[in-house]
Amino acid sequence: MIALLVAAFVAGPPPPAHAQAPTSVIVATPRGEERIAVHADRSGAPVVPAAPLVAALAGTVRISGAWAEVTIAQRPIRFLVGASFYLLNDRARPLAGAVSLSRDTLFLPLQVVTEVLPHVFTDRFRWDPAETRLIEAGWRPGAVPLAPEPVASARGRAPASMAGRLPSGLLPGHAVTIDPGHGGVDPGNPGLFFPRGTREKDVALQFGLLLRDELRRRGIAVRMTRTTDTLIALGDRGSFCSEDCDLFVSLHVNSLPKRPGYTAARGFETYFLAEARTEDARRVARMENEAVRFETEDASGPALGGLDFILKDLQLNEHLRESARAAELVQQNLDVVHDGTNRGVKQAGFMVLTTARRPAILVELGYSTNPEDGRLLTTRARQRSLTTALADAVVAYLLEYERKTAAGTEAGR
Repeated sequence: MIALLVAAFVAGPPPPAHAQAPTSVIVATPRGEERIAVHADRSGAPVVPAAPLVAALAGTVRISGAWAEVTIAQRPIRFLVGASFYLLNDRARPLAGAVSLSRDTLFLPLQVVTEVLPHVFTDRFRWDPAETRLIEAGWRPGAVPLAPEPVASARGRAPASMAGRLPSGLLPGHAVTIDPGHGGVDPGNPGLFFPRGTREKDVALQFGLLLRDELRRRGIAVRMTRTTDTLIALGDRGSFCSEDCDLFVSLHVNSLPKRPGYTAARGFETYFLAEARTEDARRVARMENEAVRFETEDASGPALGGLDFILKDLQLNEHLRESARAAELVQQNLDVVHDGTNRGVKQAGFMVLTTARRPAILVELGYSTNPEDGRLLTTRARQRSLTTALADAVVAYLLEYERKTAAGTEAGR
């Protein structure tokens, strides 16, 4: 029976194209409000992670084989991973996009929030498109958020108490430094497959400003090393992340020199500061460190002195483990929305990271020497989905930081 229904939907007409999707939605319940980021799947369709959505609705998610069952108010809805329909009371109904599973994270089409839940639970939920808010009966504007009951999520964790927290789940007071690479007389790489006149420095700044706005929406203070097309010395950038800063994020675009097959390489990778283990990591570090040649002789930053300088300064950086963890979270979140290769977490001697006395990472968002990455990094909608994923990673890192800090405080009592 199910097989026949699936075949009918596969053979049927394609769903209508989706409108411009929001960057996030708010789930408003009597227990409080939860902001959930909207991602783009590999086809560009808007999707939301099922775990925080269902947890905010006091429901459960259970994944068994190719099926995912979401239960809300004791009513189950079944989704087939990879398919564009859902089952309710054994009846198949179409979706505008496919359900997907990336690693251990289940993603549902945004339509589930905007149409399916208000339709299935007519008396319980309504969708407010103007406020991008899914509202549960009993919610009142300005109501004090209450701590939700522990609910098992698809990742097997219970959501943290929201009492006294921001909609992102974080406690107030976090600060992050964003460093858009290059700038001014330093163009970075020329952007072979970028629109005419667009170079690495321009794309890095576009991503930096979008990430700044997204983090601020989540209640995180942001300090920028630059907000215009200006040159900041490599040795000065890390100092923007001082003791009141939780994380330093430097944004760049990779490239390869001309050689046979050089336009085929694509994908994203995140670095933290340590001695490079591979020749490719050394190549990327050399490429980014070459920006020092654009600085004047009286630039306040230290001169680049090879590996000895890097390793000497490395001894002063006490946050390598935290930096490595932040890099892992960036790779995990970008992997959901970036259709290029996940090139993993790497380590290398980036001068821009050596002066940061807090956890610090450098993200290579893609290759300007690859046509697919070139389009991905210069299309506004895809830029937004990538920066949303970066913001998700930053929030996840800060939540882990809070838990570690709380655990350390408890252990010290």
